[in-house]
Amino acid sequence: MSVAILQFPGTNCEMDMAYAYKCIGAPYTIVWHQEQVLPKDTKLVIVPGGFSYGDYLRSGAIARFSPIMQAVREFAMQGGYVLGICNGFQILCEARLLPGVLKRNNSLHFISQNQKLCVKNTNNAFLSHYKKESVISLPIAHADGCYFIDEQSLRALQKNDQILLTYVDNPNGSVADIAGICNEQKNVFGLMPHPERAIENLLGGVDGLEMLASLYHTALQH
Repeated sequence: MSVAILQFPGTNCEMDMAYAYKCIGAPYTIVWHQEQVLPKDTKLVIVPGGFSYGDYLRSGAIARFSPIMQAVREFAMQGGYVLGICNGFQILCEARLLPGVLKRNNSLHFISQNQKLCVKNTNNAFLSHYKKESVISLPIAHADGCYFIDEQSLRALQKNDQILLTYVDNPNGSVADIAGICNEQKNVFGLMPHPERAIENLLGGVDGLEMLASLYHTALQH
């Protein structure tokens, strides 16, 4: 019952994520993007951060066509849990597994910093261990992290409690300060901040550990 961590050309956070799940005690498999099937015992799919295909066309736009993504779509459609972080979030949006798009930061600069976030909804597998409206801190590192969605779709996100995290002092211009969302079925999650970089006090905090652990333990019960 393992975690499948995808790897594309340019992915650079797969080992960080593997280490995070090793700390949680979860077995994991690194899955190369050319594979056509997920490991049979997969309970959770992680699409980690980095620069898939160098972001040469548009962040995540090429990765969505990789063979493994069809298996991820099928897994998600069957109710399997999927988490995309940073470039992984971009890939999930490009693959239409999550609504909206990620575009260039308003500043047109790459942003790398610790970022305060507000937990907006906890009735989901990803944030169930957090208190609603609590403020946490996670690192961000992105140039194309400005989340955009049209007004009608934004209202749908709000109505369905799909907005999970918002920025405190919005760093990139995202609509409604959005930092993380889920799909309507609440089994596909995406966020720009990096929870896998906040799992040890030595590195500045453990606010990301509960997110990753909560999602894994919920997936085991699925």
